Amino acid sequence: MCGDLRSGRIVVVGASLAGLRAAETLRDEGFAGRLTVVGEERRPPYDRPPLSKQVLLGRVRAEETALPRRREVDADWRLGVRATGVDGAARQVLLATGERLPYDRLLIATGTRARPWPDPAQAALDGVFTLRTADDAAGLAERLAAGPRRVLVIGAGFTGSEIASACRERGVAVTVAERGPAPLVGALGGAFGAFAARVQRAHGVDLRCGVTVTALHGRDGRLTGAELSDGSRIEADVAVVALGAVRNTEWLADSGLAAGRRGIACDAGCRAFDMYGIVTDDVFVAGDVARFPHPLFEYQLLSLEHWGNAVAQAAVAAHNMVNPGPRRLPHLSVPAFWSSQFGLNIKSVGVPTFSDHVVVAQGSPEERRFVAVYGYRGRITAAVSVNRAKWLEHYQGLIETAAPFPPAWVGVEPPPSRTPVPSDVPDPKVLSHGPTVALTGHLPDRRLTFRRWDG
Repeated sequence: MCGDLRSGRIVVVGASLAGLRAAETLRDEGFAGRLTVVGEERRPPYDRPPLSKQVLLGRVRAEETALPRRREVDADWRLGVRATGVDGAARQVLLATGERLPYDRLLIATGTRARPWPDPAQAALDGVFTLRTADDAAGLAERLAAGPRRVLVIGAGFTGSEIASACRERGVAVTVAERGPAPLVGALGGAFGAFAARVQRAHGVDLRCGVTVTALHGRDGRLTGAELSDGSRIEADVAVVALGAVRNTEWLADSGLAAGRRGIACDAGCRAFDMYGIVTDDVFVAGDVARFPHPLFEYQLLSLEHWGNAVAQAAVAAHNMVNPGPRRLPHLSVPAFWSSQFGLNIKSVGVPTFSDHVVVAQGSPEERRFVAVYGYRGRITAAVSVNRAKWLEHYQGLIETAAPFPPAWVGVEPPPSRTPVPSDVPDPKVLSHGPTVALTGHLPDRRLTFRRWDG
């Protein structure tokens, strides 16, 4: 590696949110060397959250979701080009074109892709969709605008639930099939899932829980319906497969990095581990594809599919790529995400699945305006607000300081009940969709107080 960290060659693989923000931060931090950004999609970086919301509702076109640029990054953009491997010894990224890109430092931000329907012939039926890319959203929005008789959504995680919400807002009949006991349980637990199920049914969703779709049927190449594990059949001319995400790590199989189906393991400074658990000093990771330790969650490796995490982690990774060891920063942001569905503004801080109990701290689920606080072994680990987001900063402070659970109700209006109930976090194996947050590993419980990084 060259001695001056602000010169040399940096390659960023992944041209979505994390890759773009990392490239911008590298220039902000004074990197003056050669910067190359590789992206498999031909489109310039665009925003994904609107795809399952405004785009499906016809309020925004898919091509209008481009991410705003904070600054020019003076990069060599290789869009529509797939990376196929990393030669760590030679410090080269291998491309599908046969080209080899040399690097002094490498950032991997390849994110995730939609998990496909397992039967390729059924997946190829006209009317079967996934939702991950702008092209996916454009095609599905066009089909919804045409007024299908019924849409089948397979999976009731956040993406599946947002798709169902868009269907109902458009006046389209929709059936949701979920292997787990309720919608959103993979992210928010069964107690919250029961509330989400009531909301969906109140909006006219034909919600089927505890079942799987065993086959998709078609005629003359077009989808006609599906068969469920309980023996029932659904007639539908559109099906959206919302079975979670697959992390894009297969291209790293021979790289010698600690990359697998859960992502790429890295330290808190975003430096990737190699296959022997030794931290590298020239390969960094950011965004959905990263697995990183977090002191608030027992140093387990945390994988997040959240917009805010991609932005924050990209900034830390880029900073550390061009600064020497003593000036490097840890990525210790408290996870946060949001969702808009069925007239609800759902926002979260912390990791709700890292919990054993939950309590309604403010408001009332019956009024669809409340804050649920999650705890694990007597300390607060997460909070989820429904149409009451202004209080989340308060609860984030409680999470960061390892405040005791249940929370004190001083200064806020008391809820109808102050009795915590089991958060009922399911085993991911019982879900038809993957969790948007995954914790892997274990350490004995320790009471930790998180301190903000002020350096």
